[in-house]
Amino acid sequence: MNVKNNQLYFDGLSAEELIKKYKTPLYVYEAEVIRRQYNSLAKNISYPHTKIHYAAKANANPAILKIIRQLGGNIEAVSKGKILSAFKAGFKPGQIIYTCNGAEEEELRFVIDNDITANLDSLNQIETWGRLNPNSSISLRLNLDIGAGSHIYITTGGRRSKFGIHISKIKEAKKLAKKYGLRIVGLHQHIGSDVVDGKVFGKAMRTLLKIASQFPELEFVNFGGGFGIPYKPDQKPLDTKTLGDQITKIMNQFTKEYGKEINVIIEPGRYLVAQAGTLLTSVTDIKSNPSRTFVSTNTGFNHMIRSAMYFAYHNVTNASRVEGKKKTVTVVGNICESADIFAQDRVITNPKKGDILAIHDTGAYGYTMSSLYNARVKPAEVLIDNGKAKLIRERLNIENILDSI
Repeated sequence: MNVKNNQLYFDGLSAEELIKKYKTPLYVYEAEVIRRQYNSLAKNISYPHTKIHYAAKANANPAILKIIRQLGGNIEAVSKGKILSAFKAGFKPGQIIYTCNGAEEEELRFVIDNDITANLDSLNQIETWGRLNPNSSISLRLNLDIGAGSHIYITTGGRRSKFGIHISKIKEAKKLAKKYGLRIVGLHQHIGSDVVDGKVFGKAMRTLLKIASQFPELEFVNFGGGFGIPYKPDQKPLDTKTLGDQITKIMNQFTKEYGKEINVIIEPGRYLVAQAGTLLTSVTDIKSNPSRTFVSTNTGFNHMIRSAMYFAYHNVTNASRVEGKKKTVTVVGNICESADIFAQDRVITNPKKGDILAIHDTGAYGYTMSSLYNARVKPAEVLIDNGKAKLIRERLNIENILDSI
């Protein structure tokens, strides 16, 4: 993404020409950014037994999954649907790891029948798995009382979190595994999302590895994802070189003490795709009251809910005129809810009706969390690769969704 002739461009294509062809609202993804982010992890972690499993819940568009596969990545899935998406994109069962969360027996049976490794999340899931598939191998998702993240709703560790088998239940988990002849070959941990401090990740690694010494048959440890990006202008990006060195050092020390080398799995989601995505939307109305100037757009939190749900910050640019006279405005959507705000009291180039606004860093948890709320259709999605735009998801007409709303 760059600025040319005072307009926002994506690999040689301007936002203006993209919306002339595809209209707004429109999700635009840059393939090269995904490749850059993936390689920044792959090249900086020198521990030789490292596997990257993309957290597909961040964005499971088939075109994006295919890029991950071409880069040599694997998939972390959280549902049967995400597993099927991975299959459709060409991934094999051995390239997929499934993380349970309140899973029904039917879904666990599907995972077993497809020979997919599972991170079991509770004692009940161990019991169910053992009954359905005795004398098999499992991985345990543990909650070791460490949590981190930019919002309480994306902090997935600690005593307030619903995720994982708590550290106090490990003996019971091992007892259940023994009852059904289950080999515990993996341990999984996920402390939270949008973490940009590598030291926090290192602390979590060391905590899990202390527990790992109690499990003699491990084939892998899975440290989850949660790697963040700098959403705000004053945030620093994750230092992947330092992170990679830390992972390698910690694992080399652990495997020496453990007596054998085992695989390391990481599950980046947002880190790989968030910065690749931009939501383009048209200014439809501008109005002021004694307190604020509101800039209305033809999108809403039904298309990108992060700002409403997490109070998340997303940079907003006037893609039609990047530079110019500035104005403090509040950018809002077209949904009949007071929470439908993208940017409050934000300084941008003075917008006019018909201008195109770019809501940045929306490649993760954007379209994938979208809905048909207020009976408004979802945006189209376009992938930019080598200077060419490809429609990777069509925009449906309202007539096509009437039975779904």
